[in-house]
Amino acid sequence: MELIDLTLIWIAIIGFGVFMYVLMDGFDLGVGILFPFVGNDEHRDVMMNSVAPVWDGNETWLVLGGAGLLAAFPLIYAVFLPALYIGVFLLLAGLIFRGVAFEFRFKASRKGRWPWNWAFFFGSLVASFAQGAVVGAYIQGFEVEGFSYVGGPLDWLTPFTVMTGLGLVAGYCLLGATWLILKTEGELQDWAYRVARRLVLAVLAVYVIVSLWTAFGHPHIWDRWLANAMVLWIFPTLAVFVGLWLWRSLNRREEGTPFLATMILFVLAFAGLLISMWPYAVPPEHTFWDAASSPDSQLFTLIGILFVIPIILAYTAWTYWVFRGKVRADEGYH
Repeated sequence: MELIDLTLIWIAIIGFGVFMYVLMDGFDLGVGILFPFVGNDEHRDVMMNSVAPVWDGNETWLVLGGAGLLAAFPLIYAVFLPALYIGVFLLLAGLIFRGVAFEFRFKASRKGRWPWNWAFFFGSLVASFAQGAVVGAYIQGFEVEGFSYVGGPLDWLTPFTVMTGLGLVAGYCLLGATWLILKTEGELQDWAYRVARRLVLAVLAVYVIVSLWTAFGHPHIWDRWLANAMVLWIFPTLAVFVGLWLWRSLNRREEGTPFLATMILFVLAFAGLLISMWPYAVPPEHTFWDAASSPDSQLFTLIGILFVIPIILAYTAWTYWVFRGKVRADEGYH
């Protein structure tokens, strides 16, 4: 009998990695989506400079989550890759276009920047939408026989996954707008305040729509919600209070609170998703324990990753500390 449940430890590690990616890469994806809508090229310089020192480090968490998932739950890949191949391809293509835009935009002349501006925008938009659609596909479940996917290549793309994709786009835009409030000043900050107010309403509306659609469109989740009603009511209640707190902080022109409140909204959404889907790795049939690799494989990989995580955390904290404070137009590309 095992004294330690390695599968549970790996669930926590991968969940932490995915959540850190969503929070930390979410705001710079949001900045990319908002990129074309600001008034002038000088503001776009400031927007890109605000995320340039941290964007590539933020994506380390995606690599950690993906590599950990392959090592600890290889059977998930047998379903997820054929089921979500197109969605994952769009996600990676979007991230590639965005990364290229970071490097080449500042090397181009003023007149030659427009292709990289659009590459930054479309890369961010496609990557964000694909992430939300993949989450929606996970919620609606997969057609499997054993651990073999037997559905079609576009089964992941449904009206529900389109809504979750658009919902994550709106959420990332709110993260990006509140990040700009924190990191900029003057006209650009005023613009970010105005945009953030509209996005709060959009995000809360999507939160309600997706929650109702999830409950009434997926019977296995509705049954789980009924069984855990004494706990789950906490999350929408907290979301309402945090939304009001966020709205109030925007009206009072606070700088750090809107970003913090938006992150808390993501925490609540992530926790609600976890409780709704637990313990299924491949819904609606297979649990994480069904999909787990052997204990020896999990232990061997765990020893290595426990050294890596503190290094990533230390590097991340150091980077954000070094590049703290406001970003101004006369500051160059970091």
